[in-house]
Amino acid sequence: MVAFGVKSRSHDKGMRPTWQFGDVYGLDPELLSMVPRPVCAVLLLFPVTEKYEAFKHEEEEKLKGQPQGVSPDVYFMKQTIGNACGTIGLIHAVANNQKHLEFEPDSPLKKFIVQTSKMASEEKAAFLEKDESIRVTHESSAQEGQTEAPSVDEKVNLHFIAFVNVGGQLYELDGRKPFPIVHGKTSEDTLLEDAVEVCKVFMARDPQEVRFTIIALSKDSY
Repeated sequence: MVAFGVKSRSHDKGMRPTWQFGDVYGLDPELLSMVPRPVCAVLLLFPVTEKYEAFKHEEEEKLKGQPQGVSPDVYFMKQTIGNACGTIGLIHAVANNQKHLEFEPDSPLKKFIVQTSKMASEEKAAFLEKDESIRVTHESSAQEGQTEAPSVDEKVNLHFIAFVNVGGQLYELDGRKPFPIVHGKTSEDTLLEDAVEVCKVFMARDPQEVRFTIIALSKDSY
């Protein structure tokens, strides 16, 4: 399952298929070894529960008084469009990996990233609200995943976030949070395993939940 059409959405927005989004089918080393390498980003789809919301609030209050040393090279944007977390996750994954990825000359995604790269996170969100090329693609391609995509106004309790490596640090990028979250050191070789360790914490927080999907952006092995 590629939830909410993330895989097809990347192609619709002008990413060349040299890198592909694909499912991570399990968290043990044997299953992780089946994921094509290298991996440059990891997406997590998870349920937004009361336990998670309580943790999110506590985390934000704690980090407000503790500077994390976030690199200025991190591309981060807020989410202000309902049910657009898949698109935001895709943008976070791609924008922080432009040195790896290839784009078509008329790529709307590449154009959006270039135009917004120097903007504050709130300004990026406002720009996305007005960008027809990105929003129209979100509406059309969101229907192509095996998971039925919700309408913009429908209440949804599933959410996408991205994990990326910028400057040797593992960043969690969530448009519902006010800033990136730093999870410590990582590398191009260990990004998948390091991100999975954080994903396990999300799962342990809600042990009764099974609605978790992990997707890796990795180089096409064919």
